[in-house]
Amino acid sequence: VQLVESGGGLVQAGGSLRLSCAHSGFAFDDYAIGWFRQAPGKEREAVGCIKNSDKSTYYYADSVKGRFTISSDNAKNTVYLQMNSLKPEDTAVYYCADACTLLAAEAVGFWGQGTQVTVSS
Repeated sequence: VQLVESGGGLVQAGGSLRLSCAHSGFAFDDYAIGWFRQAPGKEREAVGCIKNSDKSTYYYADSVKGRFTISSDNAKNTVYLQMNSLKPEDTAVYYCADACTLLAAEAVGFWGQGTQVTVSS
């Protein structure tokens, strides 16, 4: 399994970014892709995930509910993280992995290399 994130950058508070996670190598369709982030000096946290089997989405970080949306395009083998109304506290390196929970992702998951998101005030 390979995962490659893209789409990060510098944005002003209140702006939007869309991150992409291009994936390959899944042998079956019942996979999940999770988004995680790690801010400077903080532990990595789970943002949310999407399950490919039924396209159900889950958002774990209360701070992103209502602002972030996860979606997928199977034709492009890509999962997206649409981030709106960005805040300086959203500044972090964002990762995708093939699991919904941080525990599972860190234990047995495959990770992308991460993409930096910086939100200026």
